[in-house]
Amino acid sequence: MKNIYGITIKDLEQYFIDKNEGKFKATQVFEWLYKKRVKAFDDMKNISKKTIEDLTFDFQLSELEIVDKKSGKDVFKYLFKLEDGNTIEAVLMLHDYGNSLCISTQVGCNMGCHFCESGRLKKVRNLEAHEMVRQVLCVEEDLKLRITHIVLMGIGEPFDNYQEVIKFIDIVNTPKGIDIGSRHITVSTSGIVPKIKEFALLDKQVNLAISLHAPNNQIRSSIMDINKAYPIEELISAVKFYIEKTNRRVTFEYILLKGINDSKKCAEELAQLLRGMNAYVNLIPYNETSHIEYRKSEKDTILAFYDELKKKGINVTIRREFGGNVSAACGQLRSNYKEE
Repeated sequence: MKNIYGITIKDLEQYFIDKNEGKFKATQVFEWLYKKRVKAFDDMKNISKKTIEDLTFDFQLSELEIVDKKSGKDVFKYLFKLEDGNTIEAVLMLHDYGNSLCISTQVGCNMGCHFCESGRLKKVRNLEAHEMVRQVLCVEEDLKLRITHIVLMGIGEPFDNYQEVIKFIDIVNTPKGIDIGSRHITVSTSGIVPKIKEFALLDKQVNLAISLHAPNNQIRSSIMDINKAYPIEELISAVKFYIEKTNRRVTFEYILLKGINDSKKCAEELAQLLRGMNAYVNLIPYNETSHIEYRKSEKDTILAFYDELKKKGINVTIRREFGGNVSAACGQLRSNYKEE
């Protein structure tokens, strides 16, 4: 049985058309689910008894279970249990521009980024769209606030779960639904080249972020296994194709690892690699974990790297650090839970 939270409004319209009913009922159902936040079909008061019976027979309507929650200054980290007993994470960060939720797209991850805690526990399965949607709903209900921005950058590689991710974006973007604007949604990929090109042709105004983390193949292949399949030259070519097709700026995420990718030479190479592109670099101080050997770059090193990129004409920011005391590294809360 399908979960109602994983159905796009177009698919729900088709569902009613197939039952010889007006497709306007899809809008009614979406408004009950996402505007009024009812948790039972019986609570949808302006819908006929027959339609309620059909919905109850054809769809599930269930929630995620919060099994752990930690908070720090302007950050809340959630560990959710799914129906099959697997666990995933979501992190809410309170910014001056809005409330940004980083969600998971898979149970575990197979991309092989050596510095990433979530990749330490390999992929079990893809999340379905409804399991992504319910991360948003659950956090909003728990904290009694509205999420204004979504980042698909939690556990998992979004483009390794492409169809369900696109379905999720359609659901949360629908004006009659959760109504989060396309430009407030960011998809992050470690660099699955064919999917970047496919995404470029979708004509969506969603933001794209590339987890780059190195300026050359030697360093990137040593810390990210995906680079062996899609080396930097192919990745940059795909990003240029995306920019050409969408006319949208791309973000390059760059985690600074002490003694690995944080030298002045690395900054110079990175500037050369990205010169002339409609892009900017987001420098990320590393969240250390007890399970992984990599260490966070010194503050002076981070600032020197930033200054070098600026000097070379690259748009660059340093990401504000969140939740150092709440197992903030992606996948850390989940791995701690599994070990306990």
